[in-house]
Amino acid sequence: MRVCFFVTCLADQFFAEAAADAVRLLRSLGVEVSFPREQTCCGQPAYNAGHWDAARKMAMHTQQVFSGCDYVVLPSGSCTTMVRAYTPGLFEGNRPHYEAALDLAGRTYELSEFLVKVVQVSDLGRGLAGMRLAYHHGCHVSRELGIREEPVSLLEAAGAEIVPWEADNECCGFGGVFSVKNAPVSLAMADRKLDTLPEIDALTSADGACLMHMAGRAQVRGLGVKVRHLASLLWEARNG
Repeated sequence: MRVCFFVTCLADQFFAEAAADAVRLLRSLGVEVSFPREQTCCGQPAYNAGHWDAARKMAMHTQQVFSGCDYVVLPSGSCTTMVRAYTPGLFEGNRPHYEAALDLAGRTYELSEFLVKVVQVSDLGRGLAGMRLAYHHGCHVSRELGIREEPVSLLEAAGAEIVPWEADNECCGFGGVFSVKNAPVSLAMADRKLDTLPEIDALTSADGACLMHMAGRAQVRGLGVKVRHLASLLWEARNG
C-alpha cells in the first residue's frame, strides 16, 4: 500500500507538527508513506474566491503530482472535500482532466477516514485515557463527505471522552474568504462556538483552518482554550 501524503497549505504553515504526527502514525501502522515535493495548494482558496481558472490550474498540477499513488491522505477535511467533491466540477467538458479528477477523488481520504475504512483500524491504543475533548465537525468534511463517526470513534477507543457540545455541528465562521469579507459575522459565529464550549481539556477537529480560527478568537478574548489537531491526538493515542 503506497500512500502519498498531501500536507495542505495550512498544515504546512501552521500545523506542521500535526502533519508530522500523521505521517508517524501511518508509518507505525505499516503504511508506506511518501511526500511528493512538487505538491502545492489544492486550489480551494481560489475556488472559493471565484477564481476558477486559477483553481483549475492548481488542480491539474495536483493530478499530475499524485498520479502514481495508490492513496492520497490529507490531515484536512476541507482540502479532502475540495479534491473529492469540488474539483471534478471544474473540468466538466474537459473529459481527460474530468476523468483524472474523478480518479484522484476516488483515491483521496481524510486521515481518520483512511485509518478506519482502508487500514481498518478501530483501536490505536489507550493514550488518551481520561481526556475530555470537544469535537468540532467541520462543515465540508461532515456535510459533503459524511465523515462524522470515524474521528470520534478513534478518539473514544483511545480512552477520550467526547463531551456533549450543543454547537459541535455548527460552522465556526472561518470559511477562508468569508472570514475576510464578512468579518463581523465570522467572529460572531466563532464566539457562539466558544461561548457554548463545555468544560474540556482540549478542542479538536480534523480541520486546522477551523481550529486556527477558533484558537485565534479565543486568544483575543483571553479564554485559554487549548486546541489540538486530530492528527496529533491520534498519534498520542498510539504513542502515549
